[in-house]
Amino acid sequence: MNKTQKGIIIGVTVALLLITLFVAMFFLNRIHMNPEGTVGNTAGNLNNRGLFCEYNGTVYFSNSYDGGSLYSMDPGEGNIRKLNSMVVQNILAGGRYLYYFQTGATPTSGFGQVQGMKSFDRCDLNGRNTNALTKDVVVTAQLVNNYLYMLVATNSGPSFYKLKIDKTDKTVLASLSINPACAQDGVIYYNGVETDHYLYALNTEGDTISELWAGNLWYPILSGDYVYYMDVAENYRLCRYSLSQDVIEVLTNDRVDCFNVGSGFIYYQKNDSVSPQLICMRTDGSDAFVVAEGTYTNINMTSQYVYFKAFDDDITTYHSFLGTSSYSDFTAALEAIPAAK
Repeated sequence: MNKTQKGIIIGVTVALLLITLFVAMFFLNRIHMNPEGTVGNTAGNLNNRGLFCEYNGTVYFSNSYDGGSLYSMDPGEGNIRKLNSMVVQNILAGGRYLYYFQTGATPTSGFGQVQGMKSFDRCDLNGRNTNALTKDVVVTAQLVNNYLYMLVATNSGPSFYKLKIDKTDKTVLASLSINPACAQDGVIYYNGVETDHYLYALNTEGDTISELWAGNLWYPILSGDYVYYMDVAENYRLCRYSLSQDVIEVLTNDRVDCFNVGSGFIYYQKNDSVSPQLICMRTDGSDAFVVAEGTYTNINMTSQYVYFKAFDDDITTYHSFLGTSSYSDFTAALEAIPAAK
């Protein structure tokens, strides 16, 4: 074999190695698209800061006992483990990825002490390979198929836009406070904020908007045929509206601060200066009972538990098995910290 032949062989070998490396890097960095019908989290959870998100048999959550770091567990609260140290809220899941707004704080800095940049991030389901998608301050975001629909706060006011999960195709849709939390089958349902509080539908197929119902509602949550909402005109009582029958049902005349709907139950915080309470009832308003006396917030639900916090305590998380009147500290999350670190 002469020098020319050796040179050709070496050159071909190097070229093949470079091509192989290029192809490997391409597939390694390629963002996998989501299955049709993907929705990142429930409207009720996102309206309560999105601190818990259940996806494909795993619950992802912000562990308040570890400064809000990202954790995962089984729906029955077993196998708790720390995924990363990002202080997270507005957790979304779909396909191969998690998405969340990381507040810029650190678990060791304490609440209210912001260190570092806020960003809305994407990472693998195991918490690795974090990638910042935007540095905007995200008020609420929802994942619909392969797009993130985001309401963000800017110096000039609110902005509502969509961004593809691979960080491309950013499109500003409105300069309004459109809440994208309630989504189903490629449609986002939201209440008006400018001239009315009607129910609107944004079809994400072409981002077209239509009016569905001239109600007076806040925080719509779609479940089956019903839209559950706070009735603005009637002291924020809780109602539901049948889309097919055009009928309103009053579920409680209590003034409601926040609520969530799931697994056949509604949990809501009763606003009362004398006797505030966290109350559970069935989705038709029947069988109501008090879960806890006092003022609570951040009501998040999974398939087995409801989680909530006292209004003046952002560290202690309480949990209650769905449909039961007892509750306790979510101590498993606290006990998991030494093993997780």
